[in-house]
Amino acid sequence: MGTAPPRQTGGVNDFDLLVLGSGPGGQRAAIAAAKLGRRVAIVDRRDMMGGVCINTGTIPSKTLREAVLYLTGLSQRELYGQSYRVKEEITVADLGMRTQHVIGREVDVVRSQLARNHVTVIPGTGRFVEPNAVTVHGGRDREQKITADRIVIATGTRPARPDAVAFDEQTVIDSDGIMGLDRVPETMVVVGAGVIGIEYASMFAALGTKVTVVERRERMLDFCDLEIIEALKYHLRDLAVTFRFGETVASVERMARGALTVLESGKRIPADTVMYSAGRHGMTGELDLEAAGLAADHRGRIKVDENYRTEVPHIYAVGDVIGFPSLAATSMEQGRLAAHHACGEPVQEIHELQPIGIYTIPEISFVGRTEDALTEAKVPFEVGVSRYRELARGQIIGDSYGMLKLLVSPEDRSLLGVHVFGTGATELVHIGQTVMGCGGTVDYLVNAVFNYPTLAESYKVAALDAMNKMRHIARLTE
Repeated sequence: MGTAPPRQTGGVNDFDLLVLGSGPGGQRAAIAAAKLGRRVAIVDRRDMMGGVCINTGTIPSKTLREAVLYLTGLSQRELYGQSYRVKEEITVADLGMRTQHVIGREVDVVRSQLARNHVTVIPGTGRFVEPNAVTVHGGRDREQKITADRIVIATGTRPARPDAVAFDEQTVIDSDGIMGLDRVPETMVVVGAGVIGIEYASMFAALGTKVTVVERRERMLDFCDLEIIEALKYHLRDLAVTFRFGETVASVERMARGALTVLESGKRIPADTVMYSAGRHGMTGELDLEAAGLAADHRGRIKVDENYRTEVPHIYAVGDVIGFPSLAATSMEQGRLAAHHACGEPVQEIHELQPIGIYTIPEISFVGRTEDALTEAKVPFEVGVSRYRELARGQIIGDSYGMLKLLVSPEDRSLLGVHVFGTGATELVHIGQTVMGCGGTVDYLVNAVFNYPTLAESYKVAALDAMNKMRHIARLTE
């Protein structure tokens, strides 16, 4: 864990802990320190309380996905036919209404939690003037200097914008521009098949947009299970998504009505809208890190140690601004752990088993290792599979394509990985995560009783499948 800084109980500085940024990492850091009895302040713009996560990133995109699934009736078409729709003409206003409602509620929750824990909220943008001092610009030329014993940087990221691309917020956009569109485009090019690109590609495809995904690599989401990614590609192609792998965008030419995406291979793709998803860049450019004795890398990220402490011992950094895995869930834990370390309070490290959730349509989630990773490491494993179409709940909800896969060690019967594709994947994965985290084996899943009818039953079906395969091998080798 490293050496913790001395316990702080107040002093000449304004606060014991100052947090820059109110996203998941910053919010958790501030509240954790406040619960430890420290004087805490958090700095963020009035219109960005809750950070990128609540205002332009995670919450809007996941709410948009729910609105798309509901209004298109997509998840019910297995039961009521391919022509089934809740609303025939879906507008941006229809999608935005639900999103704005959720954002408003979530911002209220953040403000309430900070107030309840007596965290001082300072509206504005902060920049370092000294290692222990930040000036906060609050608009109308108002500036105030804030000093603190410890500082946590949690400023998050913004979409990376290539210099050669002329963004105009309607024809050529990044992921932040999705909610600003004035209509649902008939055609769209998504540049980049990373998590954000594929999530939005699947949403717009579900809305009826003809989507083309351009990706310079030969496959997408290569950290996921290959079989599950192939299943996702099949479903997206069924929604009329076209994939162009191994292709690089040479230029985007804006026209009077749309844009023409020119690939280095010579292909030309016309579309109403082009969305760039070229990774994200740390929002550190306006922090004047040099004044604190710090520097960011070429993508605006800050280097930290295992306790989220930067090269300046009293300054910490958490969340997307420190890079991978850049997930709201891990950012929250990083913020909590950084605050505890900064306050000199003992705390356990994040458990190494961290689930990944990808909110495509259908969704994907996994925990542990993939088949490819285990094969490369020469770790033997058996596979147990359950398909939603074999479950009563799968038939009830009309999900005939979902699946759950268990990777089991034949040596000690432990779970090496859990991979889920389909309805509720991001919820279901936590059952496997818990069994793995507690050192359980496939035997527990075989002998456990699951509610019927549920999707959770898929664990028992997959466990029995793996067990039967291992039993067959054992019979042959007797």
